[in-house]
Amino acid sequence: MDFFDSKIENIRDKIKQINITSSLSSGVADLEQNPVTEVRLEVFNPLPQLELEKIISSSNSTTCTLDAVPTKLLKQVLPDIIKPLLMIVNSSLTLGHVPKAFKTAVIKPLIKKPNLDPSVLSNYRPISNLPFISKILEKAVAQQLCSYLQRNQIYEKFQSGFRPYHSTETALVKITNDLLTAADQGCASLLVLLDMSAAFDTIDHTILLERLENMVGVTGTALTWFKSYLTDRYQFVRINDMSSSYTKVRYGIPQGSILGPLLFTLYMLPLGKVIRKQDVDFHCYADDTQLFISAKPDDRVRLKKIEDCVKDVKLWMSHNFLLLNSEITEVLLLGPKAARNKLSDLMLNLADFSVTPGSAAKNLGVIIDSDLAFDKHISMLLEQLFYTYVTSPS
Repeated sequence: MDFFDSKIENIRDKIKQINITSSLSSGVADLEQNPVTEVRLEVFNPLPQLELEKIISSSNSTTCTLDAVPTKLLKQVLPDIIKPLLMIVNSSLTLGHVPKAFKTAVIKPLIKKPNLDPSVLSNYRPISNLPFISKILEKAVAQQLCSYLQRNQIYEKFQSGFRPYHSTETALVKITNDLLTAADQGCASLLVLLDMSAAFDTIDHTILLERLENMVGVTGTALTWFKSYLTDRYQFVRINDMSSSYTKVRYGIPQGSILGPLLFTLYMLPLGKVIRKQDVDFHCYADDTQLFISAKPDDRVRLKKIEDCVKDVKLWMSHNFLLLNSEITEVLLLGPKAARNKLSDLMLNLADFSVTPGSAAKNLGVIIDSDLAFDKHISMLLEQLFYTYVTSPS
């Protein structure tokens, strides 16, 4: 557990150093103060018994170490225990209080990629395993919050993460369509793929609560519930029969929770305004942000506007305790070959590093190339299929 805690502290220290030497421009700072909506979500409605039964029955039968009984057994005896469960869930919703037992997580270290060295701790990400009933409570809150967001059109239009009827596909289709349209018009395009370091784990709770209140319109008992949800959380690592000591969660939102991804997208709401201020196109999937801009190859001034955009994005992120990972951020030059040739010497200064646009990069699991022909991605899939075929038992 010490490794994960120290990693987050180190990232936050880097962010603090950036904030010491830089400040948000007045235009960007003002964007954070403007509310998205004037409507309010003041209370969470208590659930009818049938609704709670539906949520429990449709949930995966996974069991956490902290669960008193296996989830399968709980579902089998649900008719006998539904009333006390209903009282627990509805008391939490109406009183704005999350029980202490629901705020302890077992951390399961999950290796980021199968080919990484399992002996290197930095190759793991912490995934929270929470008690089953706590996830049921989170689902009840998430349903009402999502309904409120959708009804009042508070979602970021170009955020495809953790939304109904959205996925990586919607993000990829939107970006590819816009880039192909620009290419048909003889334009070159710059695509910047931004990456953040442990974004879910560095979120500042005070900023998140202010964002929920001022930009989303969560007030009253509903806001009190979120304060309780984020306060006094604890976690520990358990591997086989060995457990670490408990540590208090001071920052971030639990990866593996129901509400975590949704809260992250709300935390990121002002980012869209920051990007639009520079007249740059974008699309997001959770913490993966894609910036792109198109222009005739002779209009380098417009293409280079993406430099100012990345600078503003980095500053906004640092002031919201998010760290842009320069080492993994990639840039592609796309469009007709003739247009790209005119920009072969293009060099971009993205905040604190210079980069020459590349010809291919992986974006949301798909290799995008300068011609938008997807040849490299198809070749990769064929290699994987061939390997699976020759290594599978006959």
